[in-house]
Amino acid sequence: MYRRTTAKIVDVSDDLLYIKIRLKLNWKNRNYAGTMFGGSMLAATDPIYMIQLLQILGDQYIVWDKAVDAKYKKPGKGTIYGEFIFTKEEIDSIKKTVHEKNQMDLTKTMSLVDAETNIIATFNKTLYIADKDFYKNKLKSRKQ
Repeated sequence: MYRRTTAKIVDVSDDLLYIKIRLKLNWKNRNYAGTMFGGSMLAATDPIYMIQLLQILGDQYIVWDKAVDAKYKKPGKGTIYGEFIFTKEEIDSIKKTVHEKNQMDLTKTMSLVDAETNIIATFNKTLYIADKDFYKNKLKSRKQ
């Protein structure tokens, strides 16, 4: 499904703390005005943070995309790039908070930029992170 966004993952660190994507303007993502469709930009960014965290945190955590605030600043007229970065300190903080509170919301901001690093679009992504056992019990209590 990710392939349909027209994005390509071009760099991934061994520890998954860093991922870089590239989107090239083409006939599949071109809008009526001849620039990159905002939906293609949003779709290209949508799953990355969630998948990163699922892989980094491991099986004892649940991660869901919860919300996104998209701000389109300039038309995407060529190739654009995006970076998704977590630090080890952020991961430690997430684990600590979930251990103490069972769940949390995390907001991460990333931008798509052109080759000259001009910001094309900025996305504030909110992710829900929870302890897996807590989450399962939460779902069970909703059904009762």
